[in-house]
Amino acid sequence: MRRPRTQGPPRRHGRSLQGKPAPDGIETRFEVRTRDSELPPEEFAKLPRRPIHIVLDNLRSAFNVGSVFRLADAARAAEVIPCGYTAFPPHHKLEQTSLGTTDSVPWRRFDDTISALTDLKAKGIRIVGVETVQGAPPFHLSEYTFPMALVLGNEALGVSEAALQMCDAVVDIPVFGYKNSINVATAASIVLYDVLRQGGWLDAMTLGPVLRPSRAATRPGGTGESGT
Repeated sequence: MRRPRTQGPPRRHGRSLQGKPAPDGIETRFEVRTRDSELPPEEFAKLPRRPIHIVLDNLRSAFNVGSVFRLADAARAAEVIPCGYTAFPPHHKLEQTSLGTTDSVPWRRFDDTISALTDLKAKGIRIVGVETVQGAPPFHLSEYTFPMALVLGNEALGVSEAALQMCDAVVDIPVFGYKNSINVATAASIVLYDVLRQGGWLDAMTLGPVLRPSRAATRPGGTGESGT
């Protein structure tokens, strides 16, 4: 026999993130940011960007690429660099997770990752791979110098051996589950926000100092298709 449903207190409708009543009960009673930047796009583009470049080494999921674009927008990273067969704008699947941030995040595309890393190294940018390499230090125990680039690899194969050989350092994310890795966009979020913390950029009231600048000289140049 089916047990009768117990009657609880009546639901109180809260405010949804769109400012409408939440039909499934209280969604939030806290003040939340529900709007994008109030700056016009042309003014937002003038804001200083963090000297952090995000290199995508043959990602197979356009949804992951879109998530990285949205992350790069939140961090105000210097650029996203899709390489190889990684999806790049315009792409309908990418746009589903990027939520329009491909318009606010600078990007360049390279046919192969080695060309992208060669270009970055020529500009004095330190290359840091994120990979489950034996002996790699945990990301939170590593020190980062700026400018820098984070290299993120294929969801199944990881960062290619050739790209790893070009990295100045490789960091690992400790995991304690059955799987030895996590989603690439999630991994990017974890490491990037630790990089922002070390750079002093997590204080919303200040741009923060650039700590431990790279001793390598930066010189102009570069190739590839551009999104800016």
